[in-house]
Amino acid sequence: MSEKTFTVGIVGARGYTGAELIRLLAGHPAIELAFVSSRELAGQRVAEHNPAYSGTLCYENLDAEAVAAKGVDAVVLALPNGLAAPFVAAIDAVRPQTVIVDLSADYRFDPSWYYGLPELTRSRAAGKTRIANPGCYATGMQLAIAPMRDVLAGPPQCFGVSGWSGAGTTPSDKNNPQLLADNLMPYALTNHVHEREVTAQLGFPVEFMPHVAPHFRGITLTINLWLSQPLSVEQVKARYLAAYQQEPLVEVVDQAPWVSRIAGRNGVQIGGFTLAPGGKRVVVVATIDNLLKGAATQALQNLNLALGLDELTAITP
Repeated sequence: MSEKTFTVGIVGARGYTGAELIRLLAGHPAIELAFVSSRELAGQRVAEHNPAYSGTLCYENLDAEAVAAKGVDAVVLALPNGLAAPFVAAIDAVRPQTVIVDLSADYRFDPSWYYGLPELTRSRAAGKTRIANPGCYATGMQLAIAPMRDVLAGPPQCFGVSGWSGAGTTPSDKNNPQLLADNLMPYALTNHVHEREVTAQLGFPVEFMPHVAPHFRGITLTINLWLSQPLSVEQVKARYLAAYQQEPLVEVVDQAPWVSRIAGRNGVQIGGFTLAPGGKRVVVVATIDNLLKGAATQALQNLNLALGLDELTAITP
């Protein structure tokens, strides 16, 4: 492991994910937060908005060229979809060796970028400096489906429910607590970007139906899997245990996990394995904190790998 201290900047630091990443980096022994860019918070001290951070940095309003000129070892782009390209182009032109972790969907379908879901793609991470961080729902779906991929008889059907923080900070119906009160809000029921993302990564069709609920953070995925051969509950669970026994951030449990128990935690829980009569249909439940393993924690895993550090540095399983 390198003993060097690396410098990292965050672009789009006002959002929920940016705030979680600042918190995680504040406890990192080998990474120094060099700058945080936010148009809305420019000039204000980071410590006033994030109690985990005790340094002197202030938010800055940095355009793409200004970010590139910072010359840091890594940049995390925590921007809405469609805004990453100018920053990537500017960094490519000035300091191409800088690691870029993009949290948007902008490069998840670009084969020249490494798709950073370490538990499934770690073997391809070496030497990669352009990293597309997977979507939150997409992370949970892939981890919940992957151990069964060779015995599937048809497209997995995924019913997803997320807390409203997944809709970001820009006001909309999907993050309006008044509209969400006592409600469950379905949206984008076909062709959601995470449906396309998981389909592309796993190499077979996946069907996904997302909903927003009144809680703030955390995702529940209930996934229906049709199997090509009958299996027992013990055989199904054994597949997940074998796949993730060396993965500290994936916990295989017997009962269906609860979203209230994953909030604020860095990993994923998968369980509730239930077989239909005949043994050729199994239902699996997965929970994940959309802001952590679904975004900031995974970004830090990818940063650690790219910088030659232990993958779980500053991440508590």
